[in-house]
Amino acid sequence: MRQSLYMIPTLRDVPADAEIASHQLMLRAGLIRQTASGIYSYLPLGKRVLKKVEEIVREEMDATGAQEVLMPAIQPAELWEESGRLQAYGPELMRLKDRHDRDFVLGATHEEVITSLVRDDVKSYKKLPINLYQIQTKFRDERRPRFGVLRSREFIMKDAYSFDTTKEGLDASYQAMYDAYNRIFTRCGLDFRAVEADSGAIGGTDTHEFMVLTEVGEDTIAYSDSSSFAANIEIAPVNVTYRKEKESPQEIEKVGTPNTKTIDEVSSFFSVDKRKIIKSLLFMGDEPVLVLVRGDHELNEIKVKNSLGGAVVQLASAEEIKSVMKCESGYIGPIKTDGIRIIADHAVKAIVNGICGANEEGYHFTQVNPDRDFTVEGYFDLRNIQEGDPSPDGKGTIKFARGIEVGHVFKLGTKYSDALGASFLDENGKTQTMIMGCYGIGVSRTVAAIVEQRHDENGLVWPAEVSPFDIHLIGINMKDEEQSQLSERLYTDLKQLGYDVLFDDRTERAGVKFKDSDLIGIPVRIGVGKKAAEQIVEVKLRSTGEMIEVAVADLPQKLVELVRERK
Repeated sequence: MRQSLYMIPTLRDVPADAEIASHQLMLRAGLIRQTASGIYSYLPLGKRVLKKVEEIVREEMDATGAQEVLMPAIQPAELWEESGRLQAYGPELMRLKDRHDRDFVLGATHEEVITSLVRDDVKSYKKLPINLYQIQTKFRDERRPRFGVLRSREFIMKDAYSFDTTKEGLDASYQAMYDAYNRIFTRCGLDFRAVEADSGAIGGTDTHEFMVLTEVGEDTIAYSDSSSFAANIEIAPVNVTYRKEKESPQEIEKVGTPNTKTIDEVSSFFSVDKRKIIKSLLFMGDEPVLVLVRGDHELNEIKVKNSLGGAVVQLASAEEIKSVMKCESGYIGPIKTDGIRIIADHAVKAIVNGICGANEEGYHFTQVNPDRDFTVEGYFDLRNIQEGDPSPDGKGTIKFARGIEVGHVFKLGTKYSDALGASFLDENGKTQTMIMGCYGIGVSRTVAAIVEQRHDENGLVWPAEVSPFDIHLIGINMKDEEQSQLSERLYTDLKQLGYDVLFDDRTERAGVKFKDSDLIGIPVRIGVGKKAAEQIVEVKLRSTGEMIEVAVADLPQKLVELVRERK
C-alpha cells in the first residue's frame, strides 16, 4: 500500500479529551475517529488491526470445532421477555420501536437469539454438542463512555455459545474455550491473566475473565503472592476469622454528633478506630434492605445481590433514604428500623461496644452490640477483599493488580434453555433440557489493550501477528532517482515475497517520515537513503530501536529472521 494514497491522518498533539495512552495513540496514529460520544469510526489502519485480531480469533475458534454464524443486531424484545432479562438488564440495553410500534432491542449480547435458533432446529442428542460463534457489532448505552474504545457504546465482539447434553459435556466445552482464549491472547502479544469472576447480567456459574494487566485497567484483580489464585475483586471471597474483643458489653448510649456523617468524621469525633464503627447502607428492590459492614471495610454490591438470591437491588438515593429511614444517609443505622430487613458482613458480628447511626440527624449510638441491640437476618461475606488479607485458597496473602477485561467465559447451565424451551430427545426418546455455555471476546477492546501494553514515548509498538503491515518501507528522498528506483523495486519484490508492505512514497521530509513510522509502530522499517547507489538499506526494529545496514541482496534472508520468526 502506497502511503501517499493511504488514509492515515496522524496527529502531532495529544487530543485534550483522551485520558489514557491507548485512546491518545489510536487517535494520533490515525486508527480511529470519534463520531459521537462512545461511538467511533475505524480508519484503514485501525481496520487492518481489527482484521488481524479477528483472524486469530477465527483460527482458534475453528480449531475447536466451533462454527461461525451471523445473527441480527436488532432483536425482538419478546425474546428478552421470555428470558426475563428485558427489565433486569437495565438502562444499558438500547431499546427501539419499529413503524408498527413493535418493541425491539439492539443486541448487547445474543443468548436469547442463539437459544431460539438452536431450539427450533436441533431436536436430537445426535446433533449435540454444538458450539456456534459470531463476530459482530454490539450496543450498550454506557452511562459514561470513556477511554476511547475500551468503554464505548458500540463495539465489536466475538460471542460463542455451546449446547451440550450433560454437565460433563459443558465442562469439556468450557475447557476447550478456556484453552482457546489462552492461545488467542498469547498470539496477540498480551500479558494477561485468567481470573475468577462474577457472571453479572449474563447469569450462570463457574466464570472466568481474561484480564490484560495494566495500570489504567478499570478492574481490580486480587491474587495470591504464593499460589495461582486470582479473582476479580467483585467476587474474591474473604477468608478471615473474626474474634470478638475481650471487653464487656456496655449499656447503649445516644450521643449528639452534629455535622458528623462520614466514617472518617465519626472516627475522629469519638477518637476510635474505624473497626468500631458499623457502616449502614440502604438498598432498594422489591423491599428496602439495610446492609451493614465494618467501618474500615468497603461494601461489595455484587456480594450483596448474591446474598439476596440474585435480587435486583441498588443503593438507595438520598430521597429514598429520607423517605424510608427518616434521616440523612450519614445518620442511618440498624436500631429501631421498624421491620426493615437487615443483613451484615461477618466482621460486624464480632464488634463489641460499637458505634452506629441513630436514625436521627445529628445523633449516633455508642456501646452498640449486634444481636443484642438489633436483629440481623443473616451474616454473609459482603465486603471487598483487601491487600494483606489471607488468600482464599489458604496459600499466601492477597495483592492487587489492575486489569482490562478482554474476554469472559461462562457456564450458563439451563438458565436460557429453560426459559426459552431449548430441549432435545435423548437416546431413550425422553425430552431433556440443553446445557449451555457462553464465551465472549471484546475484539475492539483487545486492540486497545494491545496498544495500552505495547507502546513507548514515540508511539505504537505492534506485536508482529497483529501489526497492520509487516514492513514499513520508506523512500527517504523520493526526488532522488536512485533512492526512488530502489524503493519502487523493493516495494514490488517484497510484495511478491508475501509481505504486507506500507510504502512511504511521500515527498515529505525525512524527519516527518521517521516520526510517523515510529508513531504507527510497524515492527520492521526499511529505509532507502543515501546508500541506495551502493545497494544498501537501513533496517530498524521498532521494538528495540536496533538499526542495521543490510545489502539488498541479503535482505530477503534477513527479513525471514526479523519478520517471519516473530510471528
